[in-house]
Amino acid sequence: MSIGVTCGIDWASDHHDVALIDQAGELLAKARIGEDAQGLQQLLDLLAAHGDSGQDPIPVAIETSHGLLVACLRATGRPIYAINPMAAARYRDRHAVSRKKSDHLDAMVLANILRTDAAMHRTLPADSELAQSIAVLARAQQDAVWDRTQAGNKLRSHLREYYPGYLAAVAPMADGLATPVARALLAAAPTPEQGARLTRTQLRAVVKKAGRQRGIDKEADRLHALLRVPQMRQLPLVEQAMGAKTLALLRQLEATCTSADELATAVAESFEKHPDAEIITSFPGLGSLTGARVLAEIGDDRSRFADARALKAYAGAAPVTRASGKSVSVTARRVKNQRLAAAGYVWAFAALTASQGARAHYDRRREGGDRHTAAQRNLFNRFLGCLHHCLTERITYVETVAFPTPSPQPEAVAA
Repeated sequence: MSIGVTCGIDWASDHHDVALIDQAGELLAKARIGEDAQGLQQLLDLLAAHGDSGQDPIPVAIETSHGLLVACLRATGRPIYAINPMAAARYRDRHAVSRKKSDHLDAMVLANILRTDAAMHRTLPADSELAQSIAVLARAQQDAVWDRTQAGNKLRSHLREYYPGYLAAVAPMADGLATPVARALLAAAPTPEQGARLTRTQLRAVVKKAGRQRGIDKEADRLHALLRVPQMRQLPLVEQAMGAKTLALLRQLEATCTSADELATAVAESFEKHPDAEIITSFPGLGSLTGARVLAEIGDDRSRFADARALKAYAGAAPVTRASGKSVSVTARRVKNQRLAAAGYVWAFAALTASQGARAHYDRRREGGDRHTAAQRNLFNRFLGCLHHCLTERITYVETVAFPTPSPQPEAVAA
């Protein structure tokens, strides 16, 4: 990697400002390129004119890790540094105390960051094409699940204002409003009046259409009784209007449920093709979907994390120690990969029933004074250390190695 010349790119939606500086901080070249193939070729020609080559590529700093420009630059094999915009803003004050700002100045700031502090920043990982595709699908599926939760909460909040009988009827269902039976029932009867008029035969048809195969008559009888329980009602016209709004919110929920299910299937199919899938799913609590989310965030570039400690910090599982004089505090890490942290809590929670060692570790942390969340985070931290070791050594998870049974203490000899 060339350290004599560095490149900074101030990213925008339709154009990019480029600045090249030498080791002394002198501006060598600047340009504004478009977000197209011609702009990319212009950038590559500019880099080549200042000594860029396959054996000694010029490093590039940019404030994003996504987009076509970043993808094309990564394909050339050059080191790409995705600089946090907040960090770049702090560096900007070193070059302009008047707090002035321009696209060209921002490009120069990014180039100077690599010139002076390249060792303090991390290049984008050299993940395989399959790992990058899994990351796209896993993140999209995770977003769809979050959208489904948000849509369900909005619908539940609306139903609480005029249709409490329906909420009581679907409360025992595992996935709540996202359950196919609950959605089919609401589509058939969006108002209390329509729900009370549904016959047992109609309810059996609704339950069967939703995919229920067993206990159809029993479920229909239960819904028939609950939908006829007297409840407070809105005025008739107001109730009809609220029913129309319910159908609109229901369509949004249906779309998110469909997206989440379809993406989950696509994620599982891609994840199972990856060579790391067998190792990751050997851990208790990790299936194809959660395992794909973990792989999407850590990637398959084994040089990305120097040790397990770096991976734990990246995931937010390792605590932060702040010490000043006689004051010492240990707190949870706030700056982290939020997607990996979210997957970690799901992983740790599922492992409690799949691994005796994990359950014992969690119970010890709870007995030691940890709250539920802190105990789960500590268990996630333990699993990440094991995962880093297994991926590095290319071995699968072994319960007795991860959670060895403590040897019995010898009895004290009577005096």
